[in-house]
Amino acid sequence: MTTLSLDAVVTTRANAYRKTAWRLMPFLMLCYLCAYLDRVNVGFAKLQMMNDLALSETVYGLGAGVFFLGYFLCEVPSNLILHRVGARRWIARIMISWGIISALFAFVETAWQFYALRFLLGIAEAGLAPGLLLYLTFWFPSYRRAKMTVLWFVAIPLSGMIGGPLSGWIMASFAGWHGWAGWQWMFVLEAIPTVIVGLMVLAYLKDGVHQATWLTDEEKELIGKELQEDDSRKVTHASAREFIGDHRLWLLAGIYFCVVMGQYAITFWLPTMIRNAGVSEPLHIGLLTSLPYMCAIGAMLAMGRSGDKHRERRWHLVGPMIAGAIGLAGAAFMGGNLLLSILSLCLAAAGVLSASSLFWMLPTTLLGGVSAAAGIAGINSFANLAGFCSPYLIGWITTTTGSNSIGMYLITGVLLFGATLVLRIPAASVNR
Repeated sequence: MTTLSLDAVVTTRANAYRKTAWRLMPFLMLCYLCAYLDRVNVGFAKLQMMNDLALSETVYGLGAGVFFLGYFLCEVPSNLILHRVGARRWIARIMISWGIISALFAFVETAWQFYALRFLLGIAEAGLAPGLLLYLTFWFPSYRRAKMTVLWFVAIPLSGMIGGPLSGWIMASFAGWHGWAGWQWMFVLEAIPTVIVGLMVLAYLKDGVHQATWLTDEEKELIGKELQEDDSRKVTHASAREFIGDHRLWLLAGIYFCVVMGQYAITFWLPTMIRNAGVSEPLHIGLLTSLPYMCAIGAMLAMGRSGDKHRERRWHLVGPMIAGAIGLAGAAFMGGNLLLSILSLCLAAAGVLSASSLFWMLPTTLLGGVSAAAGIAGINSFANLAGFCSPYLIGWITTTTGSNSIGMYLITGVLLFGATLVLRIPAASVNR
C-alpha cells in the first residue's frame, strides 16, 4: 500500500467499501426484515386472533412483551458465542430456530401457549440484532458506519411496508382455507422465508475481511488497517467488574430503553390505532400501515447521511426522538380523524425509527473488542425490556380505561426524557 499515490489510495478505499456494502448490506437487510416480520406479525394476528381465542387486551400486551424476557436472558451469551464461533454459523442457527418457532404460533389455543411461544421466540432470536451490529464493525470503521447502520435498519420500515399488506392479504384471502383461520396461515407462510434465508447465511456470509473473496489484496489491507486504527481509539474493559461499573454503558442502555419504548408502541399498536380511526378491513389496515414506514425510510436515510457528513451524533439522535414524541402525542390526540392520525403516525415512525438506528453509532463508536460484543448485547438486552414494558403497559391501560391514548402520552414522556439523557454524553467522545 505504501507504493500507491494518495489519489490511488482514495480510489482503492472508495472501491473497497462500495463493493463491501453492495455485497453485504442487501443480504443483512433481508435477514433483519425476516426477523422483524416474524417478531411483529402478532400485531396483525391480534385483529382476528383475540376474538377467536377469547384473549383480552392485557393478555395480548403481556404476550407481545414476554418475547423480550427470553430475549433479555439470552442476549449477552448469544453475542459472546457469535464472537467466538463466527457470525456465519451463529446467525444461521438463530434464524432457522426462530423461523420454526414462529410457524408454531398457528397451533396456539390458550393464553399460556401464547405466552410460552413468545418467550421461546425471544430466546431463539436473541443475539441477532446485536450480532449484526457487531458484524458491521468487522467491515466498516466508525466514520462510515452510520450510513451502513441506517441502511440495515431500513429493514424495519420495509418489513412494515411489505408485512402490513402481506399480512392483511393472507388473513383476508386464506381465512377458512382447509379449516384454518387467516391468522394461522399468516404465521406459517411468513415463517418459511426465514428458514430459507437462514440456510443461505451459511453459504453467503464471511467471518471477516480476510475471507472477502470480492476484495483485492490491496483493498483487504487498506480496510484492515482502517479497522485497526478505529479499534485503537475504542474502550476495552480489563474485567467484568470494570465492564459492569462503566456508567456510560448504563447511560446508553437508559437512552435506548426510551427509544425502544417508542419503537414498540408503534410496532405492536399501529394496526390497532388505524382500526380505531375507522378502518375495518384487514387488507386496508395493512395498506395504510405501510405509509408511516415509507416516511420512516426517507427520514432514516437522510439522517444517516447527514450524521456521517457532519460527523455529529448527539443532535442527530435528539431531534428524531423529539419528533417521534410529537407524532405519538398527535396520533393519540387526533385518534378519531383518519387523515390527521395517519400524518401523526408518519411523523412518529420517521422520528422513532430514525432514532433507533442512529443510536447505535454511540456504543459502536465507544467500544471495541470483546467489550463491543458484550456491551452492544448488554445495552440491547436491557433496553429491550422496554419491548416487554411498552406493550404490556399500553395493553393494561387500554383494558382499564378503554382507550390507548393515555398509554401513548406516557410513551411520549419517555421519549422526551430519553432525549435529555443523550445530551449527557460528551460530544467529543462520539462525534467522529
